[in-house]
Amino acid sequence: MTRNTVHQRPPNALTSTWRRAAARLQPAAGQVKPLAQTARTAARHQADKTRAWAAPQVERAGQVLQDSIAPRASSLLTAAAHRIDPAQPRRRRWRVLAGASAAAAATAFAAAVRSRLKAGASKTTEPAEADDAAPGTETAPETEPTPVAGMHNGQRSHGSDVPHGGAARTS
Repeated sequence: MTRNTVHQRPPNALTSTWRRAAARLQPAAGQVKPLAQTARTAARHQADKTRAWAAPQVERAGQVLQDSIAPRASSLLTAAAHRIDPAQPRRRRWRVLAGASAAAAATAFAAAVRSRLKAGASKTTEPAEADDAAPGTETAPETEPTPVAGMHNGQRSHGSDVPHGGAARTS
């Protein structure tokens, strides 16, 4: 039939043609249905067998990758990370210098205070009663101690033979 003749048939004729073809195929479909179920069962069985064979193969391949390729890939990634990482900035040592300077200044200050306290203690010749006197009473004016040989501004000179007490050795 040509294209034109199909279109020229009435719609009822087409429907009837399809119905007749379906009626003829019904017995064949009944025969094919059990064969299709058997093929489905066989295909499922074969798929299970294939999966059972493939599982150990895939596992072995995974072990090979993990043991041989993964360490190399890991080292490559680590090396790349080290190359990408910017250089560490130089540590500034000013904090160490500032701390050392502060410690030296504190030590110098403590030494100066100690030497002044020692010099003040050697200059003081006040009797103990002067501190216990009543606030309104007058005390005798302080007399300056006599300078000891080798002393300058209350401190001994380095080359002096006179000990700190002021008495010279006679031995």
